[in-house]
Amino acid sequence: MTCTDQQIGLLMTYKNRYPLTIAAAKSGVSEKTARKYITSGKVPSEQKKMRKHRTRKDPFEQHTREIRDLYEKAPELQGHTILEYLIEKYPETYNQSHSRTLRRRLRVLRAEMGKNQEIIFAQNIQPGRQSQSDWTCMNSLAIHIAGIPFPHLLFHFMLPYSRWESVMICHVESFLTLTQGCERAYQQLGGTLEEHRTDNLSAATKKAGSSRQFTDRWQEFCIHYSIRPSCNNPGVSHENGSVEKSHDLLKKAIDQHLLLRGSRHFDSVEDYAVFLNRIVLKRNEKRKERLLTEIEFLKPLPEKKYNAPEVIPVRVNNLSLIRLKGVTYSVPSRLIGFELIAHVYHERIELYYNHKKLEEMTRENKGQKIDYRHLIDHLIRKPKAFEYYKYKECFFPQIRFRKAYECLKDKSPAKGDKLYLKLLQLAKLHGESTVGTALEILQEEGIPPFPEKVKDLLDAPLKPVYDVYVCAPSLEDYDALLTFKEGGQTCH
Repeated sequence: MTCTDQQIGLLMTYKNRYPLTIAAAKSGVSEKTARKYITSGKVPSEQKKMRKHRTRKDPFEQHTREIRDLYEKAPELQGHTILEYLIEKYPETYNQSHSRTLRRRLRVLRAEMGKNQEIIFAQNIQPGRQSQSDWTCMNSLAIHIAGIPFPHLLFHFMLPYSRWESVMICHVESFLTLTQGCERAYQQLGGTLEEHRTDNLSAATKKAGSSRQFTDRWQEFCIHYSIRPSCNNPGVSHENGSVEKSHDLLKKAIDQHLLLRGSRHFDSVEDYAVFLNRIVLKRNEKRKERLLTEIEFLKPLPEKKYNAPEVIPVRVNNLSLIRLKGVTYSVPSRLIGFELIAHVYHERIELYYNHKKLEEMTRENKGQKIDYRHLIDHLIRKPKAFEYYKYKECFFPQIRFRKAYECLKDKSPAKGDKLYLKLLQLAKLHGESTVGTALEILQEEGIPPFPEKVKDLLDAPLKPVYDVYVCAPSLEDYDALLTFKEGGQTCH
């Protein structure tokens, strides 16, 4: 009769109060078994003897040395590779049924002489010391927006101690989504922590010799929020392990709520964002107690967001230009004389009038950003003004347009400027890349890029597209090539 350590423990307790027969019955063992354990003074686990003999013959006994030599030469060899080698070399001895036995054999070899593995050291996570962030791909959840698949990322921000988290839908891993995601989380928290950790993403770090260093923009953001940036060593993702593990747990939670919802389709991105925020709020509710500990360490937020725009009033002059932060920008001529409100962000500028956004443009750090589309319709009426125009260089958007201008000036010095301005007008109407392709075709054919020639190419009907069907080849034809008869014998 088998018994457990717990039963014998009860037996030892009962034997002092009851006769042996009753003590054995109360502990669920026979009287004979009870007497044996009382006499020995040992529990069953202490009396169990380890088996050292084999219960069946070792199928690899005759080739043990060969298997050991293979492993010593290449410890990376996997069990199925070694078994395939043995089957090919000794087909009468081995087959696939020996796979499990060989894996156990290799496991013993790894324990005896395998390479030392990397050790992960458990950390004592302190409250209020650090926040972490990273992106995670959500495509595996098969989200659809308005019936269309919605491939996207989630920017995931979290605090390792309390596990508090914040998410933001995005599509690229960029400096903008990094700063927007962090800023959103800081506003929700009401403060910042001492350190923020990322991996070696290009949005925050750049290559510096054999290592990586933080970009100026990321350091500027961290200074703005009084945080110290840190990152894990390249290729060692577990150093950012708290947020890495949280990715998996968050996606499982979202998947479970999608299953409860019964659909992965949403009417809009806004509806999907509300769905995600509800899940995160529920998860954060369970972390309130530990979050209260971290809140004590929060630093106050700066007066202004890093991504908040600088609001500057600006007037459009009679050149249809404005000047912001030392840079000249062009705007549509309908705005001449208007005073606009410019929202100057780190990477873009938005122009407003009467609280409505009229224009958006990429921000430049120096020089000028003149869009020929704003000025071409007026300049074409005064083509002589183009030759000495102050911002003439901005009217060559591609090298192909520069070559076209030089060719037209060479062919028609008097009308070259007007002819080129007509090309730019075609580019505004039909698209810069389309006109650029037409210019390239004319150049290859040695035809001067007169506007009427370009217009003919733009108006030319598209060549018909034919359906192409490729018949699958017959394998019998290949067999016929490989097998033929020579001298009455079949050769391969």
